[in-house]
Amino acid sequence: MLLLYCHTATPRLQYIVDFFSNELFDEPIQVTTSRVAYNTSTQPRLNYSNQAFSEEEFFIHHTGLLFETGIREQQTECFEVNYHKAFFQTDGDFPFDIFAASFYLLSRYEEYLPHEKDEYGRYGHTNSLAFREGFLKQPLVNIWLEEFKKALQKKFPALRFRRKNFKCILSYDIDMAYSYRHKGFKRTVGGFGRSILKGRWQEVKDRWMVIRGSKRDPFDCFEWLDALHLYCRLKPYYFFLAAKKQLGYDKNTPLHVKSFRSLIEYYATAYKVGIHPSWQSGDDRSLLDEELEWMEGVADKAIIHSRQHYIRFTLPHTFRNLLDLGIQKDFSMGYATINGFRASVCSSFYWYDLAKETTTSLILYPYCFMDANAYYEMHYTPQQAYNELMQYYGMVKKLNGMLISVWHNSILGTDPAFGGWREMFELFMRETVYWDAYYD
Repeated sequence: MLLLYCHTATPRLQYIVDFFSNELFDEPIQVTTSRVAYNTSTQPRLNYSNQAFSEEEFFIHHTGLLFETGIREQQTECFEVNYHKAFFQTDGDFPFDIFAASFYLLSRYEEYLPHEKDEYGRYGHTNSLAFREGFLKQPLVNIWLEEFKKALQKKFPALRFRRKNFKCILSYDIDMAYSYRHKGFKRTVGGFGRSILKGRWQEVKDRWMVIRGSKRDPFDCFEWLDALHLYCRLKPYYFFLAAKKQLGYDKNTPLHVKSFRSLIEYYATAYKVGIHPSWQSGDDRSLLDEELEWMEGVADKAIIHSRQHYIRFTLPHTFRNLLDLGIQKDFSMGYATINGFRASVCSSFYWYDLAKETTTSLILYPYCFMDANAYYEMHYTPQQAYNELMQYYGMVKKLNGMLISVWHNSILGTDPAFGGWREMFELFMRETVYWDAYYD
């Protein structure tokens, strides 16, 4: 067991110590502010202060961030350590303040600072330190943890570490369960009209056949997905958009449609379902309450998982709303404009409310790959997207981390606009996920 000394035990320090404990050890790191207790201990000792005490300890010279309160601009000049980036450089047995740097990234400290919004009013990935310094595509915190583990082992050969297992988690956002079915008279006529005006006669024919019931809806790939999940021994997460009104970015299937309700009922018993809070609910808390109440009524169970539609969230307000409603696990920690590691980590972690300086009970599950990012934002071909996905896969597996990917039934269906994506996904499932699926 590791004993850590600091002059003051702050909420920030305790938060990051708990994270390191969970990632590295089976037993929690003990924290003491007593020099006497620290000096007389026979345990492996870690000194997190501004001066070293002896050669028999592991010394990290702190930079002060974890002993501050409030939010201010931080000096985050990056430098190279073993061919990867780091910041908050100090002296001691480790070249930088790994606790403060990890806290900065996990707490999303920079998202509380003044910044430019993207076209949808979200925190833009171009603002982030990870993007500017070129480590967005790396789970840097986990890489640091491995380096830290090696340094501790060198100092304390008898120190025992936790053995972690790689996890591969699939998740789906059901923004629109169906492309042609259950659109209502006005939306259906409008769809026919747009297709005719653009000369898309095959689209007109397909829509008519689907409505008549002689052809499967192009977004309806649910049975096909079920077969793949069964083959891979996998239970994924499904997030359903359940906006009361189909407006703007919320174009989900109307809530009164029986087949949509049946779909949710089925997945609530077979897999794990969560709410996909609508765009509209981001401006009206009462709508979020109504959507969750409807989802729980249809699923006939408490809904404790969520992912924001369009990844629209603002810190700390969005996560506070989720906590108030009883959400326990959120899967929104990623960007909707580029793939990569928004919090620079491939492990789940508790959300720290920086404005209130407190660790919350909300667990964040960060994703690094979304098919919609690859298709709409990066304009990748299925092969390019597959190559990117496999790079993340190999990297996270090597670190025994958690690889979470996001998929859409619309892209994995049979719509000609997404030709090749269905085949790419099936290859990924059968040749890769099959061997490493995480069953929970």
